[in-house]
Amino acid sequence: MAAPRVDWRPHPLVQRAAVYAGCFLLVGLAVALLLEVLGRLGIVFFPVVTALFLTRVLSVPNQWLLRRGWRPAPAAGVVLVSFIALLVGAGFLIAPPMADEFSTLGDTLSEGTAEIEDWLVEDSSFDVDRRDIQDFKDDVEERGREALENSTDTIARGARLVIEILVGFVLALVLTFFGLKDGRQLHGWIVRLPTPRHRPAARAAARAAWSTLGGYIRGAALLGLLEGVIIGVVMAITGAHLVVPVMVLTFAAAFIPLVGAVVAGVIAVLVTLASAGVTEALIVAAVAILVQQFDSDLLAP
Repeated sequence: MAAPRVDWRPHPLVQRAAVYAGCFLLVGLAVALLLEVLGRLGIVFFPVVTALFLTRVLSVPNQWLLRRGWRPAPAAGVVLVSFIALLVGAGFLIAPPMADEFSTLGDTLSEGTAEIEDWLVEDSSFDVDRRDIQDFKDDVEERGREALENSTDTIARGARLVIEILVGFVLALVLTFFGLKDGRQLHGWIVRLPTPRHRPAARAAARAAWSTLGGYIRGAALLGLLEGVIIGVVMAITGAHLVVPVMVLTFAAAFIPLVGAVVAGVIAVLVTLASAGVTEALIVAAVAILVQQFDSDLLAP
């Protein structure tokens, strides 16, 4: 007599979990490959994305000139040259005063360190004397010296990154000129790539993408204006210098995703530390963190 066959099948929940696990693995692999490709093509990806943002911003004055009878090439040239002149002017407004202010940062840090040292030795409840503090400072200096001696490769990579950013920005300006000059032809070529059946959907998607990009830029401008005004007012109240340059820098940094607001906040704190003192710098740091958190949680969406 033959043994009965056992028709074993996994539980439906197990089957569903296996399918979801396979999908997650495939999606994770695709994301990893995409990030790897973007990392290797960063020198191309950066100028293209930058040119896309610049083209969207500068398309407003460019269209204004085109509606008044300007030809595409002169209109794009005038708009781009005006933008470069604005960047250079902002650089002259921000860079020299900040360099002068940061030249006094070392003295301010020395004074703040001395005040903390006096408090630890004389007023705090910790059992600390001058010798312990000096040993700690010597140890920190030794570790910093060793880190600098072993950071040759890091410095070389940083220098290469700066050069790549500069070259990428120049390439982005070139791409922006052609985007302003030949934007209509480029749009027509893109929407003609799909089959005739799908071209209406491609046109709708292109219009939606262009409108969404404009909305993002307007939102970033609003957030940058709000953060710049609040941080500038707090710096003025605390007696810090360079209020207007920091406000301009905070506004511009809002257009850089992820790191722009953080860098602008750090610069505001350092400027306040150099020109007003440690306590005032801590106040500006607290306000900057609160404002950025408020913007991220309530205004950014």
